[in-house]
Amino acid sequence: MKRPRRPYTPEEIRKNQKIYTEYFDSAFTEDLVKHVLGLLDECYFRSELIGFEQMPERIHPDRPLIYASNHSGMAFPWDAIIFCAKLYQHNNYTFTHSVRALTAPMLSQTTLMNPFLLDDFWKKCGGIDATFKNFETMMHYKESNLLVYPEGVPGIGKGFNRRYQLQRFATSFIRMSIKHRTDIIPFATVNGEYINPYNLESRALNWLTKKIGIPFLPVGLITLLVPLQPWMFYFCFPARLTYVMGQRIRPYEIIDKPYEEISESEFHRLATQIKQEMQGSLNDAVAQYGRKPYNIPHLLGTWRRRLKKFPFFLPFFWPSIFSEFNRLSKKGRVHALKINIFSGIKAFYKNPINIAFFLPLIGWIPILMRGYRNKRKGKGKDK
Repeated sequence: MKRPRRPYTPEEIRKNQKIYTEYFDSAFTEDLVKHVLGLLDECYFRSELIGFEQMPERIHPDRPLIYASNHSGMAFPWDAIIFCAKLYQHNNYTFTHSVRALTAPMLSQTTLMNPFLLDDFWKKCGGIDATFKNFETMMHYKESNLLVYPEGVPGIGKGFNRRYQLQRFATSFIRMSIKHRTDIIPFATVNGEYINPYNLESRALNWLTKKIGIPFLPVGLITLLVPLQPWMFYFCFPARLTYVMGQRIRPYEIIDKPYEEISESEFHRLATQIKQEMQGSLNDAVAQYGRKPYNIPHLLGTWRRRLKKFPFFLPFFWPSIFSEFNRLSKKGRVHALKINIFSGIKAFYKNPINIAFFLPLIGWIPILMRGYRNKRKGKGKDK
């Protein structure tokens, strides 16, 4: 997230406030969490919020809190998706104490980077392209808090050999915290590294995939299977995601200078200091909650209690569930999503693109055609 050469004027920020509602669909988000993400979380990820019993309050009513966490390595960002959904449920489907995420612009530039080709998935669920201008604009948003991942894309593509090792932090969230005197709420994401484990990083390969709108490509067994079964592009293992809240961070109390007088080197030193603090909290959380990343007995017990929904919450069926929900949502509110063998067959009939997800090699032709059909060229750059 590149810092602009000059501060944005109030008029520029006011005009950019269209991002608040341009794509965001709160009804779509609520229905998606209730009928799709809630099912996957309950039966597959089994996520836990630790320390969120009493939600943090803003110190400035007109400025959102900035939630910040580590990213999972070499995996589609299910860790962020499930966190946002879980927190939204936790707050009774209201956004007052929930979050809207600043997301890598590359995720919304192509339909391919939206789960199972759902158009504008990230933005309809409240995501905002992570540019400095958008971040500054969202600091005037009163309806929810913000979620950032300071490692950025390097945090996702860091490889399993560097799991739980925080990568270099961006300074933008520290700048915004100091400028608007709002707090950072750090939390550790534990077990997300096991969503797609034992993959390595190839910088040359990642450089190539970025040219076609894919932030990174893991090097591992699952990657070899993706051409044969395209649905595995979004595949993940049932890691039990655990989110552990840390201590509030107030960068404006760490440095005794007005925002305008803080140098670049001082911002970077602050970023390093806060990174070290979050790394320590992450290490403690992993030691306590990361010893059984899958917790197979708990997983099997969950499935046994949810036999009526088995096996439709397994990743093999996710293309049908997501696309059928998307089809129904275009007609209005989704009050129920039938999940059984008959609805599964109907989902294939009503959403023929689903067939492509299971066709070896040739299935990628219609997927890529649809995935790049509406590529947004030039989006996500500060102007």
